[in-house]
Amino acid sequence: MLLESKTANTPDRLLRVGVISTGFIAERFVAAAHASSKVQVTAIASRTVARAEEAATAWGVDEAFGSYTDLLECSEVDAVYIGLPNSMHVPWTTEALRHGKHVLCEKPLSRRPEEVEVLFDLAEEAGLLVSEAFMYRHHPQTRALADLVMQGAIGELQTIRAALSFVVWEPESNVRLRKDLDGGALMDVGCYCVSAARLLAGEPNRVYGEQVVGPSGVDERFHGTLLFDNDIVAHIDAGLRSRHASLTVVGSEGALLVADPWHCRQPGIELQRPSGESERLDVESASTYQLEIDDLASAIRGKSTLLLGRADAVGQARTISALYRSAETRMPVLLYDR
Repeated sequence: MLLESKTANTPDRLLRVGVISTGFIAERFVAAAHASSKVQVTAIASRTVARAEEAATAWGVDEAFGSYTDLLECSEVDAVYIGLPNSMHVPWTTEALRHGKHVLCEKPLSRRPEEVEVLFDLAEEAGLLVSEAFMYRHHPQTRALADLVMQGAIGELQTIRAALSFVVWEPESNVRLRKDLDGGALMDVGCYCVSAARLLAGEPNRVYGEQVVGPSGVDERFHGTLLFDNDIVAHIDAGLRSRHASLTVVGSEGALLVADPWHCRQPGIELQRPSGESERLDVESASTYQLEIDDLASAIRGKSTLLLGRADAVGQARTISALYRSAETRMPVLLYDR
């Protein structure tokens, strides 16, 4: 039975957040949430009580649960952050919604668009909010980049080149290399590249993907080409066996280069002109994890609209699904005939 949201009419109370995960990203999230004036992390859950209590003590969280369901049944939790492996995102987001909790789920929400549609149907029926946690999207650097493109700072948008890769250690046990957990380069890091391309160019009409599958059985390298309206082309480069991150946006009258597009630890954008001149555009520092949970808290109270809601999550899953189909068939995949 679906439960009603308990937070919609409580604008003056801190949003009480439970964390389902004790991984390193969850630790970063909790640290950022502690700095927020809109939320309070009240509980954390792991698969064992011992691990949950260890994390709760280390991270300054009052309540610890030895199962995810126990946390969801806690009346002192209004919303949950889910930082579990990829294959668990949809099942546990579904469970959270059925227990009347709003959800911020770590990216990628799913590689299956039909699952995402069902998930948001459930959320809307229950009067709850779900957001996919692409933390970089909330940073002022990302907003500034999108504004520059929209305002014509580089003329007509032509090409996007997005890359993110890192070296996976302990491959035998790393969840990123487990097929049963929906691991792989495209899901783990390539999803950022897909997200940025869609942010700047809209939804792709056609995609083509190439993957290099390793001994793990998942794509350890993934390369894709996305074609958009107005002849805009995006190239994505994702990997789990090398280290590189960049975002370049090329237009008819210049280019924008972002050296740290995903973690945004050293924000700034370089504007290059056809003449060879360049200009650095400084951007203020900010906590991406705090911004994303504050975004959810404000939306729950009706003070703003979610930055990343249903339309973006469905478009993201649809594109990832098409890229995988293309890589498997070695044929382009048509998403929209426009």
